[in-house]
Amino acid sequence: MYRTAPLLKRPRWWTELPLIAVVYALYSAGRLLVRGGVEPAVDHGLAILDLEKSFRINFEHPLNRLFTEHAAIGIPADFAYASLHYLLTPAILVWLFKRRPAEYRLQRSWLMISTLIGLIGFTLLPTCPPRLLDPGYGFVDTMAQYASYGWWGGEASAPRGLGGMTNQYAAMPSLHVGWALWCGVVLWRQGRTAWAKAAGVVYPLAITLVVMGTANHYFLDAVAGAAVMVAGLLLAKPAMRLADLVKSRLTGAGRGETAGTPANVSGGCETSAGTALPRAAASGTAAGDGRPGAPQRPHEADASDFIPRQPAHGTGDSRTGDAAAAAR
Repeated sequence: MYRTAPLLKRPRWWTELPLIAVVYALYSAGRLLVRGGVEPAVDHGLAILDLEKSFRINFEHPLNRLFTEHAAIGIPADFAYASLHYLLTPAILVWLFKRRPAEYRLQRSWLMISTLIGLIGFTLLPTCPPRLLDPGYGFVDTMAQYASYGWWGGEASAPRGLGGMTNQYAAMPSLHVGWALWCGVVLWRQGRTAWAKAAGVVYPLAITLVVMGTANHYFLDAVAGAAVMVAGLLLAKPAMRLADLVKSRLTGAGRGETAGTPANVSGGCETSAGTALPRAAASGTAAGDGRPGAPQRPHEADASDFIPRQPAHGTGDSRTGDAAAAAR
């Protein structure tokens, strides 16, 4: 019997953790690449706001007023913005790893590819969020307004005193919305209860309202975050196939160094590996020695094995008959 590879290979945590750590490190570092680009970031933010006003989709204005005027809405929204993005997303990833290993690799690849696409947006299009615009544009930073209720300060969702370690102009696209959409799709598709499926619908919608009401993102930032996730989903399977191809090439090259080595058999002859015949048990004796079930060695033909052909009746040579009569 030949050993075959299992159809489904469970992911290993000691390979997944470094991979996730590398992607998250790129995510954190990428947000800092455009630090200091305040003027172009403000210009991009105002351009987005003007575009929204032209199409009357600047929903962040009424939501921000609602969150600012009602602390019972604004404070929970700030807690949600500052925590769920970093808690719920990895929790669902771990749940997939343990309970849905068949789906884990695809969903993990989707999340990581989308995150890397988002980093491209942060780098190429630094954007000032609504809360950092001039107050004349009508926005209030609820994170700063309710900072005394939480661990954050007046600089985004970073812990108090650590705001300088984050890029506050990485607003386009909104990965808060993108990651929430990923969580919602996973809960909807993989959840087994009605509560899980309901959470899969409510959570991304709630986060979309939160990021606009806290004045951290424009509506078009949220739309771009959803678009990034769609692009990541479309690229996930091709990326997995490419990774499998590269892996098979690398592992195949390693196996090729030992495969096909000729086997040396008696007489100095060489043949392919696995085709050498069993050697005789003793010199001059057949390997099987005639015993039932014993391996038999092919018999080598000699002169005694050739039986003369008998001529057919009536077709013999007349000269042969005369020579026989003279001999008698």
